[in-house]
Amino acid sequence: MDLEELRREYLRGGLKHEDLQLNPIAQFELWMQQAIATDMADPTAMTVATVSAGGQPSQRIVLLKHLDERGFVFYTNFASKKAQNIAVNSKVSLHFPWHAIERQVNVCGVARKLDSVESLKYFSSRPRESQLGAWASRQSQKVSSRQLLMQQFNAMKEKFAKGDIPLPEFWGGYIIEPSSIEFWQGGANRLHDRFEYSRGNSGEWIIDRLAP
Repeated sequence: MDLEELRREYLRGGLKHEDLQLNPIAQFELWMQQAIATDMADPTAMTVATVSAGGQPSQRIVLLKHLDERGFVFYTNFASKKAQNIAVNSKVSLHFPWHAIERQVNVCGVARKLDSVESLKYFSSRPRESQLGAWASRQSQKVSSRQLLMQQFNAMKEKFAKGDIPLPEFWGGYIIEPSSIEFWQGGANRLHDRFEYSRGNSGEWIIDRLAP
């Protein structure tokens, strides 16, 4: 498949240093609000990249569920491949591909488990079917058929037919505490605007422009 001629210019606008917030979390919140306002599909979708004990990188898309000054939060099964990778190498990266507005955000940082109180608060807010799905699925494990998966789902549905569904001990959240956050805005002639926030020695955020 020849894809060399498949290209376009990025002309939606530039990004200047003076337009940036001093804090990258505030800058991300601004861009997220703008992404949501465009009605693009899944603006909270992000690629989570992890590395296994053997050095093999892997990626998958999950949804950002919370953001505050501590960092970026997502939830998963602790037996999943990403959780197993994090257990041996807590350094991860996140990538938000906002193609519709010619923007990207890349986050590098360290993943830490949330406490069970925070995880329970989010789990309880999920639709009941999603709660059951968390119990039914042995994430990243081999399964012989979808029929078997649905049997497990129905078994959990029967088991928890009455009352609240408890938080599985094998399920919860991670928060990515950022060490650097890069904001990318597409530009004409492939001269894109890139600004990276990184932690200084005193913990303050330093902003640098990067060559495209």
